Amino acid sequence: MSDSVPAPFRVFLVVVDESQEMRNALRFACRRARHSGGRVALLHVIEPVGFQEWLGVGRRIEEEARAEAERRLQQLAGEVVRQTGHLPALHLREGDLAAELLQVLQDSPEISLLVLGTAPEGGNPGPLVSYVIANSKTFPVPVTLVPGLLTQEQIDALS
Repeated sequence: MSDSVPAPFRVFLVVVDESQEMRNALRFACRRARHSGGRVALLHVIEPVGFQEWLGVGRRIEEEARAEAERRLQQLAGEVVRQTGHLPALHLREGDLAAELLQVLQDSPEISLLVLGTAPEGGNPGPLVSYVIANSKTFPVPVTLVPGLLTQEQIDALS
């Protein structure tokens, strides 16, 4: 009998925002994680506030943005638990979205797939999808793009 090391589980990273596309990406990631024995990770990036000349106002806006981001991550973590049975890894960062995404991928080698939703009806794909596509040759993990027009039932059938 040989000592075998269990295969590492797959971690599906979803970037959190308020869009319907993110909801589709989250559902897809949760379904894939549940069916493959993987886990979900959530990344929320708070972009810098441009109130440097009004330092007090800027700090208050940043504090409110952080509190809202924490609330949003906790809400979505509950959804992930309901869909997968496991707590997600939570990443809350401040800075440029693309730079923070790359830093999380560097800091978390267990992340094996980035799951992003695309805009429905051929709309602007958004800055993150555009960035990932433009840098696809050197992007550090595979990326799954979930079409924005898919229904929950279609996502369930695919995942």
